[in-house]
Amino acid sequence: MSGGVDSAVAAVLLLEQGYTVQGLHMTNWDEDDAYCEAARDFQDARQVCAELGIPLHHVNFAREYRDKVFAHFLDECRRGRTPNPDVACNRQIKFGDCYDYALRLGADYVATGHYARIQEVPDRHCLLKGVDPGKDQSYFLHAVRPEALSRVLFPLGELRKAEVREIANRVGLPNFARKDSTGICFIGERPFRQFLQAYIPAQPGSIETPDGQMIGKHVGLAFYTIGQRQGLGIGGMQNFAAAPWFVAEKDIARNVLIAVQGQDHPLLWSASLETEEVTWLRQPANRRFQCSVKTRYRQPDVPCDVELDGGGSVRVHFQAPVWAVTPGQYAVFYAGNECLGGAVIRSRERTADHVHEPSQAGSA
Repeated sequence: MSGGVDSAVAAVLLLEQGYTVQGLHMTNWDEDDAYCEAARDFQDARQVCAELGIPLHHVNFAREYRDKVFAHFLDECRRGRTPNPDVACNRQIKFGDCYDYALRLGADYVATGHYARIQEVPDRHCLLKGVDPGKDQSYFLHAVRPEALSRVLFPLGELRKAEVREIANRVGLPNFARKDSTGICFIGERPFRQFLQAYIPAQPGSIETPDGQMIGKHVGLAFYTIGQRQGLGIGGMQNFAAAPWFVAEKDIARNVLIAVQGQDHPLLWSASLETEEVTWLRQPANRRFQCSVKTRYRQPDVPCDVELDGGGSVRVHFQAPVWAVTPGQYAVFYAGNECLGGAVIRSRERTADHVHEPSQAGSA
């Protein structure tokens, strides 16, 4: 029970279906400043549970979060990559420590307000996309332990966000109009660079064009991501066209940020990528197969050919170039609405380096 409208409506739906429901609120970040809303979240959760007449438990996983999620996030940033801590939080905390805690309290199932679905088939439980394409959260759930899915409920998976707010309003929930939370949970609404500079010292360097011409200064590679347009400070320069600049690459060895002009510059587009070890929800039947992949949460699925290597990682060939593929983010694989699993992106091959011809492969 996070304090938001989604988990509140999930509880309402379960009560209406005849379940005995108890709330469990977890605190994962305990810094007390103007951006941290942990105290407000807990009070909103208490109000909702009081309105619904259900008990509320509270547990603090701030230490576990820092050790298992935040430390890895900082390490990835220091390496110049762009991590997604929400995936690690779901695996390690929400459906790890918190899931285990709920079962110790005597729960038969653990339910959350995620927009995703679970379908039971012989010998396993499938993770499916939520019905609302704008809210589907299967991308962030791909690394949840497969064995946990048998005792997880996603009551909102068949609903759209507008329907969820209508239910909250109908039953008179006090938080029915509360704004959705956005961004990384421990950063909140504060500027990302401002937050990160408290943990990673600035390491200024040059911003260069692909041919080595210096066009500006950056404050540290950790503070930028592939495809970034805002915050570069290099617009309106003489001897260059008026087109916007984008981050195209990070030269870690030289501490140089490579920038290009125009969203269609070939250095921003990738023909393929390689991953770290994949976490599979459904093991592939073949070493090579076809499916679709997301390389960022808001990106549409794109068709791809996948080739497994012997060490658990995969090489992914896109059937059409993909924009701003970013090491540290996740490649998440789908067969239709079913989430197959995913992995951290290790590297990418740009279209400027190679043009891929789709290979023949079996389907997922």
